Amino acid sequence: MKERPILFNAEMVKAILSGRKTQTRRVIRDQPFDRSQYRHDHQIEIVSGRADLGDEIDGLLAYSKSSGGEWHAKCPLGQPGDQLWVREAFASGADFGESDVGYFYRATDPGWDDNDTGARWRPSIHMPRAASRIDLLITGVRVERLNDISEQDARAEGIIDGGCLNCGEPEPCVCSSPKPDATESFAALWQSIYGEKNWFINPWVWVIEFEHLRAGRKG
Repeated sequence: MKERPILFNAEMVKAILSGRKTQTRRVIRDQPFDRSQYRHDHQIEIVSGRADLGDEIDGLLAYSKSSGGEWHAKCPLGQPGDQLWVREAFASGADFGESDVGYFYRATDPGWDDNDTGARWRPSIHMPRAASRIDLLITGVRVERLNDISEQDARAEGIIDGGCLNCGEPEPCVCSSPKPDATESFAALWQSIYGEKNWFINPWVWVIEFEHLRAGRKG
């Protein structure tokens, strides 16, 4: 079992803590197939495995049945059975003049946004392992085109869209045509982070499914 860090912003941290978020998507650095082959999406077969379990394939292997192309890669965040520890915006107790507290977390301690110490939140990228309070177990890894996200998976990304405009009920409603649906809300969220162009390019992404193992204030 390997352990790696992963960054989440405050909203996604709250979604994990509430149990809403059990998936994350990250753009694959080296795209499986060039853009000219995107029209053959439905003819791509993906096989996964890991050498330490005796499988012939270590990572993911994608075959393009139409072009005969082949692509092989291992997800940089890990494989099923590996663990992730979450990096989030934080501050030490000493930063805020509270030496009896180990750490504060921006996602759940927003009252410290305006403090009289002059201290500021430390960026998530600088969080050490010792300060992390959230551990995740990877339960699945696959690849897919970004725009192929389903309604169910959009909700597993932690999406809450504020209520259905058709029936007026809170999401998830039982309406046959929810509006906006979770996939639309996910698209808007993605574009707010990565830009419109990234969404419309429709890149291949790693889809990492996970279970939340623990959370608690450190120190």
